[in-house]
Amino acid sequence: MILSTQMADSFIAGANLGKSQDSVKSGQPLTLSLSFKVDGAIREVFSQKNWERAYNKHDNGFRMTIEIDLKSGRRTIRPIKVVRKAALFWTRNPKISYRIWVSIVKDDAPFYPLTEEEARSMLFDVNKVIELSGNDLDSGSHKLYADIRVSWGKHHYTEPAEIRGKSNEIELIRVAA
Repeated sequence: MILSTQMADSFIAGANLGKSQDSVKSGQPLTLSLSFKVDGAIREVFSQKNWERAYNKHDNGFRMTIEIDLKSGRRTIRPIKVVRKAALFWTRNPKISYRIWVSIVKDDAPFYPLTEEEARSMLFDVNKVIELSGNDLDSGSHKLYADIRVSWGKHHYTEPAEIRGKSNEIELIRVAA
């Protein structure tokens, strides 16, 4: 559900699901990699000029929730929830020529980007490694894909929105062992 016409042009781009191997046995680990970008209007409005305006109005945080359902057909194999945060703060870093800057929290670790584009990349570019076991799949052939939902709340520079996307399908065989 998109609540703002301004955010209607935000979208999930380049969703790609990759696999480490074509077949897996019971109990054997399986590594999948999912990558995508949140692109469009939300990426454009996430700029230093808007950070400063928002900070001056005491809007000093941005929280984006990413929900990924790894599916085989209609069956959800693994639901995954990831939260990315941006905190606006008053900086005195001599490498940054602005008064208000941003720190990005991803995977529970803070990062301090030196450019706006680096901040956008840290917040909106997702590369997730998904660890599965052969026990998570039934015997036979499976077509796996990721259902992706990204949402954020209302801020000085954006309205609340939820966007959806779907990755490519990969074929995987679970061999009975």
